[in-house]
Amino acid sequence: MNLNDSFIIHNIGEMEKLIGEIGFIPLFANSVKGFSVEEHTYMKNWWCGNETIDPWEWRRVLSKNPEIGYGKFFDRKAGFISKKWFPVFANYRRNGYDFDSLFDDGLASFRKKKIMDLFFSDDEQNGQNVISYELKEKSGFSAGGEKNFEGVLSELQMQTYLLMCDFRRKTNRNGEPYGWHIAVFETPETKWGHDHVASMYKESADESYGKILRQMRSLCPYCSDKAIAKVIGIKNCR
Repeated sequence: MNLNDSFIIHNIGEMEKLIGEIGFIPLFANSVKGFSVEEHTYMKNWWCGNETIDPWEWRRVLSKNPEIGYGKFFDRKAGFISKKWFPVFANYRRNGYDFDSLFDDGLASFRKKKIMDLFFSDDEQNGQNVISYELKEKSGFSAGGEKNFEGVLSELQMQTYLLMCDFRRKTNRNGEPYGWHIAVFETPETKWGHDHVASMYKESADESYGKILRQMRSLCPYCSDKAIAKVIGIKNCR
């Protein structure tokens, strides 16, 4: 399936089917023309509040889907990766490292470790999920603490160590919800299990990148390698 200009996604059911068929797609327009949910939906439907047709609501609903991962996976911007394709991205982005090994080898900052320590409850990096405002406070990024919480959190998603698994609203003392829906985070291992997430560790990171690149070229055959690298690549960061 090529994502040409005439292809339109009408509802959340079609969006779910598309992710299953092509494997991954950013939410917003990016360096690869036509490769986004934004460019294949009706602008009048955005932010209308109807979760069936509103692409902004789709992210909230699909984040809980057991076959779909949602997070800032594309040039630090939001998008979807299917369960099938996630191990390919994980192997490429992690280069075979689980987070604890990455930190032990001096390849991850202490700020990242402070965030990741809140998720692990066993040796396979399974654990709890944490809503973002609690994550910021508990990991020491509140006022007077560590800096650049959003940036560090985005990098951990780009490296596939975290994803958004739900969106929840705060509740008042009477248990009534109020305000915006707020992202909840967990590890991919918690969502799908360590064996699935690490199932491509047997191949090299270059081999996994090659699979992603070939899929991108099949979807967007006239796009430059530079544009593709910008949206699916990852910069070295600590």
